[in-house]
Amino acid sequence: MGKMAAAVGSVATLAAEPGEDAFRKLFRFYRQSRPGTADLGGVIDFSAAHAARDTGPGAHKVVRSQLSVSSVSDHDAHRAGLQPVSKWRAYGLEGYPGYQWHWVKQCLKLYSQKPNVCNLDKHMTKEETQDLWEQSKEFLRYKEVNKRRPRSLLEKLRWVTLGYHYNWDNKKYSADHYTPFPSDLAFLSEQVAAACGFQGFRAEAGILNYYRLDSTLGIHVDRSELDHSKPLLSFSFGQSAIFLLGGLKRDETPTAMFMHSGDIMVMSGFSRLLNHAVPKVLPSPEGKILPCCLETPPPALLPRDAVVEPCSVEDWKVCASYLETARVNMTVRQVLATDQDFPLEPVEENKRDITTEGFCHLDDKKNQVKRARLSPDS
Repeated sequence: MGKMAAAVGSVATLAAEPGEDAFRKLFRFYRQSRPGTADLGGVIDFSAAHAARDTGPGAHKVVRSQLSVSSVSDHDAHRAGLQPVSKWRAYGLEGYPGYQWHWVKQCLKLYSQKPNVCNLDKHMTKEETQDLWEQSKEFLRYKEVNKRRPRSLLEKLRWVTLGYHYNWDNKKYSADHYTPFPSDLAFLSEQVAAACGFQGFRAEAGILNYYRLDSTLGIHVDRSELDHSKPLLSFSFGQSAIFLLGGLKRDETPTAMFMHSGDIMVMSGFSRLLNHAVPKVLPSPEGKILPCCLETPPPALLPRDAVVEPCSVEDWKVCASYLETARVNMTVRQVLATDQDFPLEPVEENKRDITTEGFCHLDDKKNQVKRARLSPDS
């Protein structure tokens, strides 16, 4: 508890900037925090919650959540590359009602391809962004040999949209900007949603965020979907991050928690429309390059009807090289309620490009130019 007290004290002594609310103050504190110090003593670590109950930072807020074990068969869980639901550990926070390699490879190799939309589209032609994986894999495979090389296109990737493509200008989805949602990711999302009590969930839109070690994700609320009764699913891979979950207003101090590789967050009910942000991505502890769960290639033995695929050793090496200095996050949403249509809107004569910057951005300290912005709502 001494470590937590020191961290809380550090936040308390951080001078507030003019007009700064409680969320922004804590966001700034964690953005400036130093790994391995008391600065992180107040961050909840769900991976340790089962081993050290009622101890550690924020332990009084952590509660075990019940899953609908019978809603997902062990076979369907295995098809999606998941452990049986009976082996899952689910947690909630008081006050907040509510085969990793396959998915990493899909985010880098498949989902980044056209016709999906990405931040690079604003400055490059469709031909130049046609196959980011093929253009980048040799760079990544020999990254350690040539550290002064230019960054590959995959390392410049910041976001990709799937299904109903989010319009960063008007902060809306529309029926006329849609490409088929990946069937494997839809199946994964349906199993997770069902296990949490949301049978009938439809994966209709996805935003994939690609973080570097110096990236942050600004404070925002995901409210552009037309049906807020369905959950927002978030899947994390690679390096860990600090996630801040606040309240309905930014003057409510947020709760800090770690998001580790393989963690799944489900924001539903009251928490569906809460402010949240990522102030910091944390490098692996000294002497480790990847999280333990990613240090070995995935097994090749899968059910015949699995939606996940074996990852070749060559592909695994490329993905591992990328994740040494990166975090990938998939967020999946249902946009429309059952039998709901998009409202009719007047046609805009001068429609701007969907990839134009929005208002909540993935910020890289070393880059003087603002990156294309990530999250749909603020």
